Amino acid sequence: MKRHGNPEPRFGREIKQNGVTLIEVLITMVVIALGLLGHAKLITSTLSHNNSAYMRSLATLLTYDVVECMLGNRAVAINGGYNIAFGGNPTGGSVAGDDLVYWKTQLAGSLPAGDGSVTVDAQGNATIVVRWDDNRDGNLVSLTTQTRI
Repeated sequence: MKRHGNPEPRFGREIKQNGVTLIEVLITMVVIALGLLGHAKLITSTLSHNNSAYMRSLATLLTYDVVECMLGNRAVAINGGYNIAFGGNPTGGSVAGDDLVYWKTQLAGSLPAGDGSVTVDAQGNATIVVRWDDNRDGNLVSLTTQTRI
């Protein structure tokens, strides 16, 4: 009579499998843990790049803002009324001064360590540079736009 459930000995030895499933479970857990760590790194990297792209979009938008202000006040812009350096504090009271105060305030409030400079020559060639701390590590990133007013 044959017994069910017990392996029959082969060649006089009994087949035993002790602890093999425990090793398989441990290896599976290690593989899953490494996969989850890779996924977490991917998510962190994606968030960082999305934040960087968002700041670059804001810088572009603020650059277009000051260009449109200069287009609305072209004669003053060509005469140097919008020229300002990094760290410069514009004074209000005129249209150009109020535009620059608003622009510098928006740069400082929207971008970390945000600042900008505007240079317009007598032919109406404008160079706008916006810089900010993209990774908040002290290294500034800049966006330069050149246009004709």
